Amino acid sequence: MPTLPLIVDTDTGSDDAVALLLAAASGLGDIRAVTTVAGNVPLPTATRNALISLHMAGRADIPVHPGCERPMTRPLTTAQHVHGQDGMGDIGLPDPPQAAERRHAVEVLLSAPHRRPGELTLVTLGPLTNLAAALLRDRDLLTRYRHVYCMAGAADLRGNISATAEFNAWADPEAARVVLQAATPDKVTWIGWDVSRTDAVMTPEDQLRLERLGTPLATFAHHINRAVATWARDVTGLAGYDLPDPVAMAVALRPELAVEREQAHVDIALGDETRGQLIIDRRRTAPPPNLTLVRRVSETGFKELLFDTCARPEAHR
Repeated sequence: MPTLPLIVDTDTGSDDAVALLLAAASGLGDIRAVTTVAGNVPLPTATRNALISLHMAGRADIPVHPGCERPMTRPLTTAQHVHGQDGMGDIGLPDPPQAAERRHAVEVLLSAPHRRPGELTLVTLGPLTNLAAALLRDRDLLTRYRHVYCMAGAADLRGNISATAEFNAWADPEAARVVLQAATPDKVTWIGWDVSRTDAVMTPEDQLRLERLGTPLATFAHHINRAVATWARDVTGLAGYDLPDPVAMAVALRPELAVEREQAHVDIALGDETRGQLIIDRRRTAPPPNLTLVRRVSETGFKELLFDTCARPEAHR
């Protein structure tokens, strides 16, 4: 099976790191570049964590490009209360041996599909600030990618940062609106926290299976999510920690894992009370759909991809 050429945009916290492992070590993805954005953690930390994750996957050769250090119009609010101060569970990971590139992430997002029109798939795992900044310079940018997958929003309006909003959409809703206004359902797919909450929860049994694999990748993935497990237990009440970014990456790598999709016209709330909430118009008189929403994913298929990837022994220690 040919590998999927990818650009990955990430605010690398612990679940983003697992998504990078899937893309870099599963044999399904061919990451051409990683771009980083502030979100889960400040930009320098997100960049460090991306470098660490790629090194763990044995792909320290992949360039990492830092991007926007704050949302478009708002101050930065991180999710370090979820992922730890270092975004990786505060387990004392050593610095990566490789360094980030000097070229800005937005330049990479703009230039890469011009060199390879229709070839690259873009997967965004954090706030949409970098992509929105690129769209303000090239309104047709989304059409130059083969497809764009975004981990963003909560289509069932059950939130993880507020009552109705998912973190990435909430962190920079203005950027999310820029993306939505340029999107079309044939080019842009969003996989929200509703999918992660229902189809990507790592139960205690799943966590034990991951730990017992004993490989460097499995140990890394298990340890960096310990802080998230505590937060999930105390805040969201799930039967384990969930993996929103990895399940979004899994859909990009294996689209057949998405077993339920919906095309709809989607906007996003900017006001304080409902900030980041998706506004999904399902009326017969709604404007034409601008987005494909993944609503359900094969839990079994996703977890087997995760376990199979983490079982690979060839990562760097």
